[in-house]
This record gives sequence, C-alpha cells and structure tokens, in this order.
Amino acid sequence: MAPRKNDDAPEDEALRRVERHLSTPGRIFQPVRRLRTRPVQGRSGVPGAAAPGDGKGKGGGGEERVAALRRFAAAARRHRALHLAGCAALLAVALTAGSIALGAARDNTGQHVAPASAAVSPGLLTTGDLDTGIASLQSHLRDQPKDFGSWSTLGLAYVEQARTKGDPSRYPQAEQAFKRSLALSPDNDQALAGRAALAAARHDFEDALKYADQALKVNPYSERALCTRVDALVELGRYADAAKAADTADDRRPGIPVFTRYAYVRELRGDVRTAERVLRQALSSAISPGDLAYVATQLGQLAWNQGDYDTALTHYARALAADENYLPALEGRARAQAASGDRAGALKGLKDVVARYPLPGPLVELGELYESAGDKVKADDQYALVDAWTALARANGVNADLDTALAAADHGDRKSALRAARAEWDRRQTVHTADALAWALHVNGKDEEALPYARKATATGYRNAAFLYHRGVIEHATGNAEDARKHLAAALKLNPGFSPLGARQARTALKDLEAAK
Repeated sequence: MAPRKNDDAPEDEALRRVERHLSTPGRIFQPVRRLRTRPVQGRSGVPGAAAPGDGKGKGGGGEERVAALRRFAAAARRHRALHLAGCAALLAVALTAGSIALGAARDNTGQHVAPASAAVSPGLLTTGDLDTGIASLQSHLRDQPKDFGSWSTLGLAYVEQARTKGDPSRYPQAEQAFKRSLALSPDNDQALAGRAALAAARHDFEDALKYADQALKVNPYSERALCTRVDALVELGRYADAAKAADTADDRRPGIPVFTRYAYVRELRGDVRTAERVLRQALSSAISPGDLAYVATQLGQLAWNQGDYDTALTHYARALAADENYLPALEGRARAQAASGDRAGALKGLKDVVARYPLPGPLVELGELYESAGDKVKADDQYALVDAWTALARANGVNADLDTALAAADHGDRKSALRAARAEWDRRQTVHTADALAWALHVNGKDEEALPYARKATATGYRNAAFLYHRGVIEHATGNAEDARKHLAAALKLNPGFSPLGARQARTALKDLEAAK
C-alpha cells in the first residue's frame, strides 16, 4: 500500500494499492492504543477502547468496577499516608476476586456452552460475545487441557476483555494462558503473537516488538504479529521503521487492520489528507458492523483532531448506527459535543461511558467538564478515579507512567508527574512522551529544560492542538513571545475545543500576549 522507494512519493500511488486490496476486506482486531488521560489523539498505541464487536451492553461487571474504584478513591482521600502501591495491590485483589466470582457465576448458570469448534476459533474474539467465548474456551480446555491453540486463544480473549472492560486484572490470566500454550508447543506463532499483544497492552513495547518478531519467524503472515509490530514501532518513536513495517504487512496480509495503521503513521507525519483518504477507502470496503463501527470511529477521531466537529459527529453517528454500544464512538461523540457547545449531551455521554468502563481518558474529560463549569468537587472525584485506575494498572504489570505524567501534571502531584514523564521518556521517545515530559517540566517551573521537548513533540508535523498549546505556553514562559503567539493561535485555529480547560487557558494566554504587544 505505502510507497516503497520514496516515502514522500505522491499519495495517489499509495491509494492505488489500497484500492487494489480493499476488494477483499480483512478481519479487524483493535490496534493497541495509548491509555490516554487526554482525549485519544490517534489510532495506534495502548489499548483502552473496545475492539469491534466487543463493546456490547452494560454487563461484564462495569458497575462493580466503578464502585470498587470509587471505594478505593474515597479510602485514598481518608488515608493519604497509605502507600499507593499497597492500595493498588488491595484494589487489584478486590477486582480480581470480583472477576473470579463473576466468572464462577457464569460457569454455573447452566447456560448453553458453544461447541469446542467455536470455542477454539480466534475469530470468536471479534465476531461473538466475548464472555460467552471465554466460557466456551474454559469448558473446552477442561476436557482438552493439552490444546495449545485454545490456550493461546484464551490468552487473547483475556487481553481483549481487559481492554474492552477496563480491567487490567485480566492481564496476569492472559500471561498464564500464553505460558501454558508455549509450554505445550514452544514455537506456536499464535501464542507468540498473543504475548506481543499482551506486552503492548502493558505498554512494554520492546517486548511487544521482540515477541512479534519471534512470531513472524515462525509465521511471516501472522496478521496479529504484523500489526502489533507496527504498533510497537510507533510507540517506540521509530516512525520510519513503522512505515516500512506497514508496507511489509500490506504486502503479506493486506486489509483493514493494516490500512488503519498506515493512516495513523501518515497522520503522525502531518499528512492528514492521505490518512483521511485511506480511512475513507477502508470504510467503503467494511461490511461487518464491527468493521463499520471501528473505521468510522477512526475517521471521527481524525476529524475531531482537526477541529471539524460536524464531520466528526457524522462519522460517530455512522459508527453507532452499526453498533450502538461501541464505546470509542460514544466517547468520541461526547468529546465532539463538548467542543461544539453541547455540554449537556457531552456530560450524559461521558457519564454513560465511565459508568461502564472507568478508563483514564473519559474520566479526565468528564472531570474537566465539571471543573470548567465550576463543580470542583465532582471534578476531583473523577481525577481520584484516575489515580485508582493507575494503581490497579500498575498492580497488574501495566506501565502507566505516561498516564500518571499527563494526569498528575494538571490534576495531581506535579513532582510525581515529572518522575513518571522522565521514566517514560527514557523508555521510549515519541511525540507523546516528548509532550508529556515538556508539560511536566513546565508545571514544575523548569521551562528552559522543557522547551526542547516541546519542540520535539511538534517536529514530525503531527497536527495536535494540545501539543501546540503546551509549546506556546512554554515559549511564553521562556520569553519567546512571538513564537508563543504563533503556536497558541495555531492550537486554537486547528481545534478550538481541544480540551474543556486547556482551550480556555490558551485563549486567556493568547489574549494576554496580544495585549502586551
């Protein structure tokens, strides 16, 4: 799909490859996504949103998890001296026990269990009810404990369940399933690709790349391994390598999963036009409700990132017409509603999302909506839940430093924000970690040190209003008034509603700069 010899070749050459391949739609599985404490800016990174076909309904213990998180947050406020790691472990035990209890209840309901042939099919992860699929796999493995393929499929199902239900306590279960599969068959590519996906879900992108490469040595055509390799390279900041990996994936397993990754790599380089055209071509080939919801949501996120709220809402409406409970579309629609002035609709939508799956992104967005309206008490409740989620994630092996840095810089302990941002930058140098480190340095009064990182965050051409806002504020603090005016104005022109609080602060800073001219 992508140009081979010249990465800057005309976009039409790339699109011709897309058009040739789109006549045979591929099965989608969710690219890994960043667990953002800000609105999701891109379409690759750490998991945090539902995969196509897996965001159904309000079941799966969402209310129980929210209640547990709220109890944890309340306890943390009463006992500030209690070490966060200890709280995280307690919360992890509580939620894991709850998950086990729910699973046991399902196992004893007497409900129909799908036949083994369905249980062992990886396609069940994206085309059927995930909880039912897991129950079927568990039933099958009780009878056939040496079925290494089913153990790897169960591991993948746990990864998907953790991602779609905001429950990182499933990750250790996934790890054990993959280990069992590999103990039975050390070179099976499905388990190796699954371990790559699990590592990416835990934000361990070096291991994600390592396991993806191992899987591809066994099976060069493994779709999951090919796509996870692209994701890992993106999240390690190796954007040129990621583009080459997307080309390779396109040659071997062309389809919608590859095209969405290619679009994101182009967006990171500022080529929004090509990213949009590739996604539109992918949408035109989508047939299943899961594919339609997923690709339409990607288009909605791209439009929102460019400040085109009407187009974003149109895409989200199409996604929700395909799957009315698709959480990324529900979250995206709420963001677009907030940015376009529909605060009531945004509040309703975000409360619905966090009631099901209390992930950092929608929690912070909801908190900032409350705070922008002057309700600091409700806002602080949402920010406390972010701390609780982060503790749970860390207790289950997820590297949450980027989330900690972004949330704490604006709504928590600034020193811990800086420690987390430095640690994450040492692990991987991406535009997102550069932005997080720049902002954490700024809120700690280290603006001269912050400025080079703010410049790195915008160096690839990625059109992100929050990055431009952060750079403008830091330039203002370092006495670069002309550059500050330029980048604050650019942020507001690109996406005037990029954040309920940030956009307002950007307008105030720009007004002050204009008055000082």
